[in-house]
Amino acid sequence: MSNSSSDKIYRVALVAHDAQKSRLVDWVGENQDVFAKAAIFSTGTTGGLLLTSYPDLAVTPLKSGPLGGDQQIGALICEEKLDALIFFTDPLSPMPHDVDVKALTRLATVYDLPSACSPSTANLIVRAMRDASL
Repeated sequence: MSNSSSDKIYRVALVAHDAQKSRLVDWVGENQDVFAKAAIFSTGTTGGLLLTSYPDLAVTPLKSGPLGGDQQIGALICEEKLDALIFFTDPLSPMPHDVDVKALTRLATVYDLPSACSPSTANLIVRAMRDASL
């Protein structure tokens, strides 16, 4: 990875609850210019949807969230191998793996990792990535 911000490959984790998966996929499409220059790590189903929708993006699908994918993302955070976490949550649906979600957001806070749980805050992270590459 180059020291120049214009050459930086951002490492971004993209995660979404079931009711938010299509929203995240659409949002990535709206920001393809940024994600075309990023290494994306995503939990199982979301990663598969991203690969199907945008086969040219560098997506590494991990395990499904409840089957360990959330922990894999957590490990990447602890190893400081991510530059941002985008996790589109569904606050109105029950979350059977709520503990995993809380662990991810806690780790992002502990490691001072920029994170977003909604499109509006995710847009701020993407804007910063886009501005840094100018």
